[in-house]
Amino acid sequence: MAATETSLAYRNNILIITGRIDKFTVPKLLPVYRSYKLAELEKIDLQNVQHIDSAGVAFLDQIRQDFLTRQVEIINADSNTAGTINTFSSLAITRVAVPPKDNIFVQIGDGIFRWLDASKSAVYLVADIFYWSFVGIFDKKGQRKGSVTQQSIAIGMDALGIIALLSLILGLILALQSAAQLRQFGANIFVADLMAISMVTEMGPILTAIILAGRSGSAIASEIATMSVTEEIDALKMMAINPIRYVVVPKFHAITICIPLLVTASTLIGILGGLIIAVTYLDLSAVVFFNRIFEVLTMKDVLVGLGKSFFFAWVIVIIGSYYGFNVTGGAEGVGKVTTQSVVASIFWVIILDAINSLIFYF
Repeated sequence: MAATETSLAYRNNILIITGRIDKFTVPKLLPVYRSYKLAELEKIDLQNVQHIDSAGVAFLDQIRQDFLTRQVEIINADSNTAGTINTFSSLAITRVAVPPKDNIFVQIGDGIFRWLDASKSAVYLVADIFYWSFVGIFDKKGQRKGSVTQQSIAIGMDALGIIALLSLILGLILALQSAAQLRQFGANIFVADLMAISMVTEMGPILTAIILAGRSGSAIASEIATMSVTEEIDALKMMAINPIRYVVVPKFHAITICIPLLVTASTLIGILGGLIIAVTYLDLSAVVFFNRIFEVLTMKDVLVGLGKSFFFAWVIVIIGSYYGFNVTGGAEGVGKVTTQSVVASIFWVIILDAINSLIFYF
């Protein structure tokens, strides 16, 4: 069949299209269509149409949408043309009604109820973790043999390198910035005071907690979330194994054992960084530096620094477990709760540190 030149004509309220209606001809047909005054258009005649594609169907849909007040009928379309129109036409799609948006009072009420439910779940989880962690000290039933040792290596020993490196750098920076000011007033010796108090009471515990929140907290959340998504948690329950005792308690015991050791290492290495600056930049001897540290530090400072580190560690485990057990969806959900757990852990570590400072120093 010889190809017919594409054209568009309008007679007796009928729009007659001839030739091909595709992505090549639609840009030419559209200006011609718009040049007609088609106020009384009733039908579109496709008897002489040889080919139509999705662009052509979109062109026909546009014409019919221009006349929403009445039905514009397509006539004389052969089977191929009609099939293409039925396949690609957007007019045949049933539009889903968008539900009305809740008003502000409904949104506030829903947020309150969600918060109450989340708070109740969190309280139950905290109670379970502390109860089974206390019981687990005397009764190892429901735990894998050697799980606490394994978790201690993963949480403590494997994190020692990065904590030591960052503590040394922090100590160097803190001492160097302070030394530049103290040197102007001949107060070089006071760099030891600053390093001792800041590293023991603040920098050591909070730096360790933030690193553990990003490293171990994310691992706890992702592990438990993956077990929830893959129904391993449900499998443990079916076997009469308490998931808290089996999964969470070893991590809780491990981080409780490791956190004071890591904080002590972080504090000593941070002070070592200050010693390097004191000796090389301020011309202080190591003996004078350490004598000043022992004069300034009190047992209260040491106990405050170590004591609050336990709360930081427990918060990291609890938040990681909470988000892990409450995961929804598949792999995407695991990624979301992992991110949320790290952010929440760091947030609450800083909040607890601020509360601790208010309690012990004011």
